[in-house]
Amino acid sequence: MLEKTIILKSFDDVRNFVNLANTVEYDIELVSGKYTVNAKSIMGVFSLDLTKPMTMIAHCELAASLAKKIEPFLVEGK
Repeated sequence: MLEKTIILKSFDDVRNFVNLANTVEYDIELVSGKYTVNAKSIMGVFSLDLTKPMTMIAHCELAASLAKKIEPFLVEGK
């Protein structure tokens, strides 16, 4: 499992992140406060408060590849 704090600052960030999430076979969730949504659902992601950082949880064994792909979305220092 890979857990990272990310932020999606723009519509393009959301679109790019959802597209990235849809390229993998395993589940990815975004957690913001008490809400958890499927990161592969653009409507789900837009239902979150995008002004604040959120936690991405990827349910995978080998996370190195995904960790590299999500670097543009990472919150610095987390």
